[in-house]
Amino acid sequence: MDEKRFVVALFGLAVSVVVGVLAYQFIAALTVSVFLYYSTRRYYSSLRRLRLPARIRAVVVMASLALPLLLLVSYATVLLIVEARQFVTQYALIDVAATHVSWLDGADSVPDLTVEGLYEAYQSGQLTPFVDFLSENAMVLTSVISEFVLNLFITTIVTYYLLVDGRRIREWLLRFDDDAIIREYLEAVDEELEAVLFGNLLNVLAISLIAIAAFTGYNAVVPTAVEVPYPTLAGALTGIASLIPVVGMKVIYLPLTGIAALPVVLDGQSSLLVYVLGFLLVAVVVVDTIPDLLLRPLLSGENTHVGLLMLAYTLGPVVLGFYGLFFAPILLVVGLTFANTALPRLLGAGEPDGLSPDQMRLNDFR
Repeated sequence: MDEKRFVVALFGLAVSVVVGVLAYQFIAALTVSVFLYYSTRRYYSSLRRLRLPARIRAVVVMASLALPLLLLVSYATVLLIVEARQFVTQYALIDVAATHVSWLDGADSVPDLTVEGLYEAYQSGQLTPFVDFLSENAMVLTSVISEFVLNLFITTIVTYYLLVDGRRIREWLLRFDDDAIIREYLEAVDEELEAVLFGNLLNVLAISLIAIAAFTGYNAVVPTAVEVPYPTLAGALTGIASLIPVVGMKVIYLPLTGIAALPVVLDGQSSLLVYVLGFLLVAVVVVDTIPDLLLRPLLSGENTHVGLLMLAYTLGPVVLGFYGLFFAPILLVVGLTFANTALPRLLGAGEPDGLSPDQMRLNDFR
C-alpha cells in the first residue's frame, strides 16, 4: 500500500514539475489573467441578477474590458499620428531628422494619411526609407508581434475560464483541508485578493473621472493657445497610467504640459506659460497627490498595508520585469495572509473565536 502511494506521489510530483515548467514559460500571461480575474469577479457576480448563464456573463465582462480599451488605444493612436504629422509638417522637422536618422534619408515630407495619399507616396518612392527599415527589422517585429498575440490569447482564455469555473477550482482546493487551517487560509487569500485588485480597478476609474474633470475645467478658463488637447482622452489615459509604478500618471500629464507649452514657446508668446504652469500644478495636486493620499488607502484592501502595497507595485517591475507589476501585489497578499492566518495556527495558536480583544466574556463576571 505504501509502495503504491509512493509511486502515485512520485508520478504526481513529476506531473507538477512539468506543468510548473510550462506555466513558467507563460508566467506573464497567467499573472495578468489572475489579476484580471480578481479585478472583475465582483462585476461578474453582480451580473447574476440578470439571470444570464455563466458563459454569457464571462463574455460580457471580457467585452466590457476589451472594447473600451481597444477603442481608447485606437483613438489615441490615430490622434497621435494625425497630430504628429501636422506638427512635423508645420515646423519642417523631417528635414532636421533626416540629417541625424539614416533611414529617414530621402524622405522630404510626410504623405497624406489617406489610401490615395499613401499609394502615391509609395509609387513616388517617398516611403522607400520606411519600407527598407521595416524589411531590415522584419524578424524582430514579427517575433514581438507573435509573442504579444500569443500572450494576449492565453490571457483571454485563462481569464474567461477562471470567471466561468473559478468556483469549481476554489471548491477543489478546499478539499485539501487539515484542521480547517488550509480552508481558513485560502478563503482569506481569496477575499483579500479580490478586495485589493478590485480596488485597483476602482482607483483607475476614479482617477480617470477626476483627470477628465480637471483637464476640462482647465481648458474652460485658459486661452485657446494653451489648452490641453483632447482632455477626455488624456484623462482616461491618466487613469490607466496610475497602474504604472513610480512614475504613474506623470507619463501622461508631463508630456501634456510639454505639448501645451511647445507651440507657445515656438510662437514667442512666453507670457502664456503661466497658464501651462497652472495646468502642471492642477495635475500634480488635484489629479496625482490628493487621490493618492485619500483614495488609495480606501481602495487598497482590508488587511494589506498601503505602504507595502506601494512597494510591491514599485519593486515588482524592477525585479521581475513587466509582469512584476501584477505578480508582486499578488505575492504580497499571499504572503501577508499566510503570516496573519495560517502561521499562528501552525505555531500552536488557538483558533480565533471571532471576538474583539476588548469584548468581555461570561468568565469575566464569575
